[in-house]
Amino acid sequence: MNQSTITRCVAALLLGGAVLATGAQAVAPAEILAGYSAQAGAPPSPARGQQLFNTRHGGEWSCASCHGAAPTQAGKHASTGKAIGALAPAFNAERFTDLARTDKWFRRNCNDVMGRECTYAEKADVLSWLLALKP
Repeated sequence: MNQSTITRCVAALLLGGAVLATGAQAVAPAEILAGYSAQAGAPPSPARGQQLFNTRHGGEWSCASCHGAAPTQAGKHASTGKAIGALAPAFNAERFTDLARTDKWFRRNCNDVMGRECTYAEKADVLSWLLALKP
């Protein structure tokens, strides 16, 4: 194993251990971002995150189809019409504070939008962009 792989593994274990040790208590969005970035093995890019969020990936939808191009306000599910709270953490303090819930929704939404799960790098890019959005 090279040093980069070891660093990623340690960061992922620390993040996972912190979540388990707290009994699924809230974590900071920055902690989730650090875990995704460590797993990706590269720093996140907010610009790539914004592009991924707003691009249709061969299907009808993009992330913005439900969350809005500016995910700082409430959105609405494209097919069900169900209200969706603001996605950017600065506009909705509940966002990205539970790793299991974050992983669940990334899995579902990436499958809906891209027909596959997002990579750690894609998750880190999108989350880094969302964290950059400020009031």
